[in-house]
Order: sequence, then C-alpha cells, then structure tokens
Amino acid sequence: MPHLIELSGIKKSYQLGLTEVVALRGVDLTVDVGEFTVVTGPSGSGKTTLLNIIGCLDRASAGKYVLDGIDVSDRDFDDLADVRNQKIGFIFQNFNLIPVLNVAENIEFPCSVRPGGEDAATLRARVEKLADEVGLKQYLHHKPDELSGGQRQRVAIARALITRPRLVLADEPTANLDSKTSDQIIDLMLQLNKLEGVTFLFSTHDPRVVKHARRALAISDGQMVDGALAH
Repeated sequence: MPHLIELSGIKKSYQLGLTEVVALRGVDLTVDVGEFTVVTGPSGSGKTTLLNIIGCLDRASAGKYVLDGIDVSDRDFDDLADVRNQKIGFIFQNFNLIPVLNVAENIEFPCSVRPGGEDAATLRARVEKLADEVGLKQYLHHKPDELSGGQRQRVAIARALITRPRLVLADEPTANLDSKTSDQIIDLMLQLNKLEGVTFLFSTHDPRVVKHARRALAISDGQMVDGALAH
C-alpha cells in the first residue's frame, strides 16, 4: 500500500515576543492510502499544529513532508493553497458552514471557488448523492440554523468530500457534540472511508472516539509516543 503522507523529522516552533514556543519536536509519520487514523493526545500536545502542517495550512520549521508523492516541504503559501485545494478536504469542530447558504449550497461551495470544474447539473447530482450518503437528502434546502449540531457536522463531512480529495482532515470533529451523536458521526466517517475510498486523519483527545479508529497514534509534548493502537 503506497504512503499518502510521509513526514520525516518535522519540527515547528513559534516566536512569541522573546519566547520560542516549540510545538513539534521531530515528528516521523506515515499514513497509507485508505487509512482511517486518529491522532490522540491532550490539549497542547501538538495535534492541531501537526494537522495544520499536514493540511498545508502551515509550514514546518524543519523536516520533510511528502504528500501523495509531492514534496511540499519548501512550497510557498500560494503553492500550498493549490495543493490543499486539489487534494485535501477539511472537517472542523465548529462546522464552519455559511449561514446564508442552504445545505446543498454549503456542500457544493468548495467547487464554486475552484477553477474550471464540472457543469451545474453534474455537480448537483453529486451533491444529492453525498447528501443521501450522510443522511441529509431531505434537508437540502434547509439553512444551517435549522439543523442540529450532528446534522451540521454531516453537512461539513459531505462538503469535505465534494471535491474528491485524496485526504480528509478533521480536527476534533466531535468536540461540540454529545457522546451519542459523536458515535454516529465517527461511524458515518468510517462508512464513507469504505464507500468513497478516501483517507481520513483526525485528531481528538476524547478516548471514546479513539475506540472507533482503525489506527490510533499518540502525541505528547510535540513528539509521537509509543503505545499507539491498531484495530
């Protein structure tokens, strides 16, 4: 199975005034195509920084990052934006839906800001298919404020998949959901992982979520630690 993500010696530090804050301390990590993997660790452990680098939202201070065979380590932020747009979908803990758009419009929005793209009828058919897969086909014309938290996250999952990404990243995707809804959302992502063949990588500090993952990795103080679980 080919590696989709290859990280070697990834370090990240920030300058806050006169203080250097070290977020990542030489992370080595590989994720294969089609994996469903969780990175777990307490707040401040480096999870979000790691996902931001993997998602091409930030750049490492040192180390090498190869995504889908492309070395993105030294790319400038415009190049990173192109890579992100072509290969990565995102799911956020606060959903980040656009309030004035309905469900269908929110799902298709990432395609509307891409150059080129498919015709409107083909895109709408894919929107309806994804909405059906996440259990929201009857809500296509509802606005986000008419939906529950779990339904909003389902919209966000469909939106992440609409561009046919190679990788979907989710940072604490169940943080604002109750435990029952969290279980349903993780189960849904597992189903879509099988159905769509997309690689999922997400972070959490909730042990109830970790049990659903096929592979769980632990990070502490900016370093990957032993004791990861494989399911």
